[in-house]
Amino acid sequence: MNYGIIIKIIGYVLMVESILLLPPFFIGLYTQEGDATAFGITILLTFLSGFLFSRKTIKDKSISIREGLSIVSLSWIVISIFGALPLYMTKSTPTYINALFEIVSGFTTTGASVISNVEGLTHGILFWRSFTHWVGGMGILVFSLALLPALGVGGFQLYKFESPGPVAGKIAPKLKNTAKILYTIYFGVTILQVILLRIGGMSLFDSLVYTFGTVGTGGFATKNISVGAYNSTYLHLVIAVFMTLSGINFANYYLILNGKVSDFFKDEETRLYIGIQALATVLIAINLYMTSYNNLGLAFRDSYFQASSVMTTTGYSTVDFDLWPTFSKGILLVLMMIGGSAGSTAGGMKVVRILILFKMVKREVIKIFHPRAVVPIKLGGKVVPNETVSGIHSFTALYMIIFILSTILVSLEGINLESAASSVIATLSNIGPGLGFVGPTQNFGGFSQISILYFTLLMLLGRLELFTMFALIVPKRWTNDQ
Repeated sequence: MNYGIIIKIIGYVLMVESILLLPPFFIGLYTQEGDATAFGITILLTFLSGFLFSRKTIKDKSISIREGLSIVSLSWIVISIFGALPLYMTKSTPTYINALFEIVSGFTTTGASVISNVEGLTHGILFWRSFTHWVGGMGILVFSLALLPALGVGGFQLYKFESPGPVAGKIAPKLKNTAKILYTIYFGVTILQVILLRIGGMSLFDSLVYTFGTVGTGGFATKNISVGAYNSTYLHLVIAVFMTLSGINFANYYLILNGKVSDFFKDEETRLYIGIQALATVLIAINLYMTSYNNLGLAFRDSYFQASSVMTTTGYSTVDFDLWPTFSKGILLVLMMIGGSAGSTAGGMKVVRILILFKMVKREVIKIFHPRAVVPIKLGGKVVPNETVSGIHSFTALYMIIFILSTILVSLEGINLESAASSVIATLSNIGPGLGFVGPTQNFGGFSQISILYFTLLMLLGRLELFTMFALIVPKRWTNDQ
């Protein structure tokens, strides 16, 4: 194990985090709300720790699978430990565990909160919470790869283990260029949404905060009732559309930039993603119109917003969907588990895994009638490697095992099954709000400290695609020379 490279890169990541803490620090200085000191101390501690780590002398700059797993997992844990300090020092949360939960929820783009009155938070804290969505959405290490050429050596292991989805690929020969291309697209989408929200009359501060939460598919808001505080169909639709766009593989937008628009729409995962979201929107809208809405247009507006929010695991809300009919809530629960596309900022199981699972079922049906037939699973005209298929099998099985066991554990809090199950899905799939006890008008503050700490672990597991953190604690990994 090359401990030197692990320590050195974590040091670089901490130094990057200290720079990312500067905007909320300056906001604190400007607003004079008393949080600038907390951010200043955190910046100093984070930078000094990172600087000391980065001074580690190393001879071998290569990053193997072992080092890659360790760097990715430990980096997310370390940046969260430091990133939670401003919330705790400003008493935004009553305990450090709550502060850690809140900031892990931010970096993992979950959006689950333990804070009941977000309107009582300072502007600096509000900005930092949502800014962590934007940073964590594309990945803190991908961000570092884009800024620090020193991490380019052997960096694909970091990119591979942090990228959401069963397969991670480069869109440029050099990984550093891939990271820069992705972040250029990311910046472009961000700026465009800010402009559109400003046109709709939203303040610059709120435009930034809600854009961070949208593009990063996180969902932290500046209002207690989320986007519902803005009684504007225009603003609702802008945010809903950008949530949908953020749930698509960002690498696919590179096709559009290269003039390959038809290839963008030929992507099977993108088509299925849009199809599922559209079908869910129609079914929920009809159900709402038949049961509780007397305006079909309004039913479609609210159903599209929530279908987009839930499927992309953003978690914003314009209405209390926990009061919707059981049929509509059932559809939302399914969307929670599916999630967005691989390579997007969305969480969940990912549409591509669902797509390949369907293809696997189709293959087994064919083999019933043609036992000797060789039916390869193809995606985009290319055969999916057996290793990828096996990995999807394992991921699905592990996801369901964790979901079931976690639901049983959380039920010890004395809550009903709906609340227990949805709270697990909400954190494991990085969604944020769930149903019942953790519905869109509720939060996770009512859970015990042990459960809050466990939910924190689930959020990290979900963001790092389960296996990255599980492999870190397997004893054999430390003695295996692969």
